[in-house]
Amino acid sequence: MPGFLSWISGLFTTKQPAPPASEARLFNPSPQIPPNETPDTGPELAQQLEEHLFCWLLDAEPAALRADLSSYDEVLAELDQRLSKNKMEELPRQPMSLPMLMRALSDESTDRHRLTEIILGDPSLTDQLLQIANSPYFRTSDHAIESVDQAVFILGVDGIRNVISAAVMRPMMAARNSREALFGQRVWRWGLTCARSAELIARTQGEDTSAHFMVGLLPSLGYITIRRELQRICRSLSASGEPEPALIRHALARYQWATCQLLANEWNLPPKYHAYLLAAERPAPRQKHTPLTDGMVIGTREVLRHAHQRNLAEEQLPKLVRLTPDQISNVRNAVQKMLREGGRSTVRS
Repeated sequence: MPGFLSWISGLFTTKQPAPPASEARLFNPSPQIPPNETPDTGPELAQQLEEHLFCWLLDAEPAALRADLSSYDEVLAELDQRLSKNKMEELPRQPMSLPMLMRALSDESTDRHRLTEIILGDPSLTDQLLQIANSPYFRTSDHAIESVDQAVFILGVDGIRNVISAAVMRPMMAARNSREALFGQRVWRWGLTCARSAELIARTQGEDTSAHFMVGLLPSLGYITIRRELQRICRSLSASGEPEPALIRHALARYQWATCQLLANEWNLPPKYHAYLLAAERPAPRQKHTPLTDGMVIGTREVLRHAHQRNLAEEQLPKLVRLTPDQISNVRNAVQKMLREGGRSTVRS
């Protein structure tokens, strides 16, 4: 993919770390300034929402995320080099069963039994799939799903696609140690909530629901990847080896979308996945918001609301998304139900 690789290399033309991000990078609403009316407040609100998210994910106060980073120039330069040369040691490699599964799921002639056979051919995927299919994020009834064939039958092709996406990514998000545990748990919950929001919005707009669910999970996987890479670099350069919250926040803000693109490239995901990511990162003026763009905003707000964190006021949400009031309400209600049931469940998801 020469064009994509050229685009990635263009992101890293300087060897010096850029200054800390001064505006929101995760949420990039395209300008929507009506003629003769007040200027758009979307970018400012997006920046506030991003700061609230980072405070929660990193379990830190806003002041801690603005700490001086001058002592980390060497760390940031090394991270920059690894990204620019595609030498991220923590970048998850393509799951072995993913190509076959994606081909089977995109082939309308694939029947339930063939799909079951492919899943059962990967024991670790089978275990993850059954755990996730029985979690509140996907369970459709009070009855437990006890087999892969039953999961495929009950959830249907679209439902099983999303469960497979989550099952493929979940092991990569599992915490490796106690220091990573809280971040990993929160970023996984955030990722699932954004993915479900993007999926629901895609359904109302006649878009590919499964593709938007998977691409909605990529930012959370990108976050855990960047954090682990930073920790690896810090360990090689200092005795403590534990990156400070301000350093993690800066690296996430600066490299989140580039890392998502690298993941999509490493996994050989279809070109439309790259297009969805690029549209969310760099929307053109007055560009129609994608399900990913609006899904991440709603998903982030709702997961922060559920966790009782600082958040945007309800009346500010329509300034960041381009959905009707009914569409916003429907997505929020579905996501809130998922989060409530997830909080009551003893199933680890």
